[in-house]
Order: sequence, then structure tokens, then C-alpha cells
Amino acid sequence: MANLFDTVNYATREPDSLEAGDRWAWKRTDLISDYPSSAYSLSYIFRREITGERIAITASAGSDGYLVEVSSTTTAAYNAGRYHWDAYITRTSDSARIKVNSGTLEVKPNKATSSDDPRSFAQICLDNIETYLQDPTNIAAASYSIAGRSLSRWSRQDLFVERERLRGEVAREQQAEQLARGMSTSSTIRVRFT
Repeated sequence: MANLFDTVNYATREPDSLEAGDRWAWKRTDLISDYPSSAYSLSYIFRREITGERIAITASAGSDGYLVEVSSTTTAAYNAGRYHWDAYITRTSDSARIKVNSGTLEVKPNKATSSDDPRSFAQICLDNIETYLQDPTNIAAASYSIAGRSLSRWSRQDLFVERERLRGEVAREQQAEQLARGMSTSSTIRVRFT
């Protein structure tokens, strides 16, 4: 694994997800030729869905691009959730601003300090359905709701159908996680040419 503290190894695009409490770092090498740091600056505004919580980040100038670096101490205060972000180039001479990119990312809870359930929504639903199917008298599982309907109001047949759908979704999540870590999955097809 490459040293992720070294700017040479920074990702060259904005990430899809980040963890609160981690050091965030990436760079934009594609902007520096059109917008040299001597006359422009790069900044980001992140807005959290539902709450509208705002995070502002200003990039610094590096030798080969704009560097985005946010300390672990700073990100530890960020709330988990889905954020919409916009990247702006600002001209230093008159503060004129243009948007050069936008997207969304998920800020994940700080696993070192969070008491949030680390399971995905699909895994939580699947676990509750299976608990209810094993023991319909389990009050905790019976009171769980999905899409506005409590499990006690679903027929057993509907619950079996929903359980299979959720099993597929959880399997896809697990495969995506394995692929992100560079591991092979059961759906990986290996080919050897001789």
C-alpha cells in the first residue's frame, strides 16, 4: 500500500465517501494549468442532506495541483450523512467565482468514537425480518418498520419475498466492499490465456 500521507499518492478526484475522524486528502491536478494558484484558488462547500449543515474547505497550492487536506481533528467534528458538494475556482484579483465541479459523498461515522450501528440499512432490515420470522412474538422485531409498515402488518409471504430481496442487496454490498479492498468475489471470473 502506498503512503497516503505523501501528496504523490493522493487521489486525483473527490472521494465518494470519507470517514469522520480520518485525515481527508485529495488533489486536483487537472485545474492548475488553466487556473494557476498564483491567480486563483480552489474551495469546496459541502451541504448535508436534510439538516443543511455546511462544511467549507479551501485547497492549498501544491507543486502539481491544488491540495485538499483536512485534519483528523477537524473531521472528527463532522456529522455523518450524505453531503452535496460544489467545487469553486475563485479569481484572486476580483473574487469572481465559478463552479468547476459538483457531486455527492457519504461522510461515515467515526468508528473510533461512534455508537451508531455500523450495519447498512439493508442489513438492519434483513436482520429484523429474520429475527421476526424466527420468533413472531419478539416485540423489538415486530415493532420495526420498513417503508411505513411495521413487520407485524406484513404477511409472512411478503416477509419471505422482502427477505430474499434484501439478501441480494446485502450480497451486492458485501461484493462491492470486497472489490474496494482489492479482494476477489464469488462473481469474479478468472481467465488464463496460454
